[in-house]
Amino acid sequence: MKLYNHIAAGFSDLEWEMVKHIPEGGNWQNIPENIPSQRLVQIRKSGGRTTYYGRLVYDKPSFTITTYFNRLGNGCNLHPKQDRVLSNREAARLQSFQDSFIFKGTKTSQYKQIGNAVPPLLARLISSLIKPHLENLTFIDLFAGAGGISEGFVMNAFELVSANEIEKNYFETYKFNHSKYTDPKNFILGDITLPEIKQQIIDTAKNRKIGVIVGGPPCQGFSTAGWRDPNDKRNQLFKEFVEIVKEIQPEFFVMENVLGILTMRKGEAVKEIIESFSEIGYNVNPPFRLNAEDYGIPQKRRRVVIIGSLKKCKIEQSKPLFSDDNPKLPNCITVRQAIGSLPPIKAGDDVIIKEVDVPSNTPYDKLMKEEITFDDFYKQCKIQ
Repeated sequence: MKLYNHIAAGFSDLEWEMVKHIPEGGNWQNIPENIPSQRLVQIRKSGGRTTYYGRLVYDKPSFTITTYFNRLGNGCNLHPKQDRVLSNREAARLQSFQDSFIFKGTKTSQYKQIGNAVPPLLARLISSLIKPHLENLTFIDLFAGAGGISEGFVMNAFELVSANEIEKNYFETYKFNHSKYTDPKNFILGDITLPEIKQQIIDTAKNRKIGVIVGGPPCQGFSTAGWRDPNDKRNQLFKEFVEIVKEIQPEFFVMENVLGILTMRKGEAVKEIIESFSEIGYNVNPPFRLNAEDYGIPQKRRRVVIIGSLKKCKIEQSKPLFSDDNPKLPNCITVRQAIGSLPPIKAGDDVIIKEVDVPSNTPYDKLMKEEITFDDFYKQCKIQ
């Protein structure tokens, strides 16, 4: 089979000296003090995070895949056994992107696309919460990125209507992977704050009944004066999200964001978010906290989801499907189950397309290769 994006960043001479001292599950504390590194000196003085210069453990979920998984010192990014950082394909699998999903653009952009994405299996879970309450399984994806949310919704039999993204490289990846689902003219590249771009998005919903608008608008500005502060341009993106929901009137909206949004300004920020949707006629459920490893993603990742509907509808948070503590549930998916079957490569490997045999050793392998559905995957995990 053709395996795409299975490439790994290289190391400097200094990093090679560090890597050989870090065992599986180890970190910066295992690097000898005689190895010259000003950053390590600073980390030792301040007592840095134990994920810095970390090596993953095969039989546990990974730590959060960030936009810097190509860098040795920025997290727990070392392969459990091989002396290299995670490959793009391995990071994508840990994010639950299936192997047929191909990332486009520059290497730096691909790291960001993968690290910033909503895990497709988490998006699938979110879609399953609202699916029973919908009349129309159609959706629009705003702030679409590479397409993690869209992947999850499509996996759960939703129909993609349109999407918007501002980053050209992200858009290239999104369009390449999703053109089979809808007319590519409905993929709109551009700044959502511009009237003409916003109108193009709204126009894609004409003569269509839209079930859901999904998106994760940046909300950094909420940490200061709130989303109503006209002087903070970062809030404008959230305002546009609300405005488009108001104009299109989907049955539901789904807003995904980082866990920190719950504590911004001692909880006042999330209250303002809920109020803004209530003002345009939506019944907003209390925010959900979701742990990715509870739902089949081999990664510890925390996210918040806010769901609202035009009709009053109580959405119950899903109970975990996987757990390492509940004997009635299958164990969380591990790094080994997710990437153990992928062929070994070396640091600096730059062959983007490889003709290889990737065995289906685990249910997760089969799911990533699209040999089975999610339901079959879960059944097989329960049997094991």
